[in-house]
Amino acid sequence: MSDAPRLKERPLSPHLSIYKPIPTMVMSILHRITGVALYAGTILIAWWLIAAASGPDAFATANGVFTSIIGKIILFGFTFALMHHMLGGLKHLVQDTGRGLEKDFTTKIAKMHPIASAVLTVLVWLLALAF
Repeated sequence: MSDAPRLKERPLSPHLSIYKPIPTMVMSILHRITGVALYAGTILIAWWLIAAASGPDAFATANGVFTSIIGKIILFGFTFALMHHMLGGLKHLVQDTGRGLEKDFTTKIAKMHPIASAVLTVLVWLLALAF
């Protein structure tokens, strides 16, 4: 007896066909994505530090990657992920106290979250370029 007909009868998960994306849901998903991006970025930073400790040739290679256009784009994205994840963590810290849980407030915060993350990212890069 084959299981193929039985699999076709299984119901689908009611994900995107039932739920429409709302700001708080999108920010929750983006928070998880930025968490994964932070792991990847941390590996790159560890590579850079290990290269710095390994000698001038290894450091020149790693530094060449990070100072290239693609390297700077990756570092900019890492900075955005760091800012976004940090703001999400601060929001959760406040919400753990029982404050800021009202639906209207959480929706406003979710809409402002990516804007604040982008602004903080640009400010960090402007400060880095100034020094």
